[in-house]
Amino acid sequence: MKYFSIIALAFLIICCGNRQEESETKFNENTNTKEVLLIGTFHYNNPGADVAKTKSFDILNNDSQLELKEISTKITAYNPTKIFVEWPHEEQKELDSLYKLYRNGTYFDNDSLSDFYLKNEIFQLAFRVAKENDLEKLYAIDYSTSFPFEDVMKEIEENNQTELKRQIEEGISKFTVDFDQKIESGTSLTELTYFLNSQEMRKMSNNFHINLMLLAGGIQDFSGPLLASEWYKRNLYMWSLIQKNVTESDQRIMVLVGSSHAAMFELFIKENDHWNVKELKQVMEK
Repeated sequence: MKYFSIIALAFLIICCGNRQEESETKFNENTNTKEVLLIGTFHYNNPGADVAKTKSFDILNNDSQLELKEISTKITAYNPTKIFVEWPHEEQKELDSLYKLYRNGTYFDNDSLSDFYLKNEIFQLAFRVAKENDLEKLYAIDYSTSFPFEDVMKEIEENNQTELKRQIEEGISKFTVDFDQKIESGTSLTELTYFLNSQEMRKMSNNFHINLMLLAGGIQDFSGPLLASEWYKRNLYMWSLIQKNVTESDQRIMVLVGSSHAAMFELFIKENDHWNVKELKQVMEK
């Protein structure tokens, strides 16, 4: 009887072990199966709201429109099942209404559209891809937080942090000059997008928002860490909205946001075993 109990126990352990292995296998099969086509962009309408003030790019000229058509065609072939954009998440209904007009072919019939509604990347690129992919909606994910940049710079001044001020100002200046030179030299929309999504640009953006801001001010000054935490908060909330709107059937999604947001999203995705980043360049060259 004792011998039988030992055999039964061994069988139970083996069965449990097999079930655990099966569970782990299923988990591993699901790991890294979803892709995010992560497109960091400049704002085509150039509202001048970012810290770095750059020259405007003519998104409406013929060459840019042809490029947009090529980009959207390639993304359509990639076949994302959902598209997420930098639009206030509490204004989803407004986005739905605008996209409905676009799908009906009447969106641009309004001759009084402001630069934002005429030129912004949501309407010029995301709407185009969504319609070509026959998607019923796009998902609004933006969440506003504070960004006390002027307070940070004031504290840096008051604490005589000359070197830190130089690093911040030179970083902003370098990006502005490099980007403006590309526009002036006639760099294409595609190449500008590749530039903004390069590892160098993403690293520079994250270093600015996360590392340099933490050094601002004296021991009792926390406007720098506040800025960094608010920036993290905004992007975490945005990434959370993406996660909550993705289902098991969504193996490929597209995210179109400002390049600094994309830099943060890449950090989050790298820490999530169930996701991989797909770069626009990979899709374009396929």
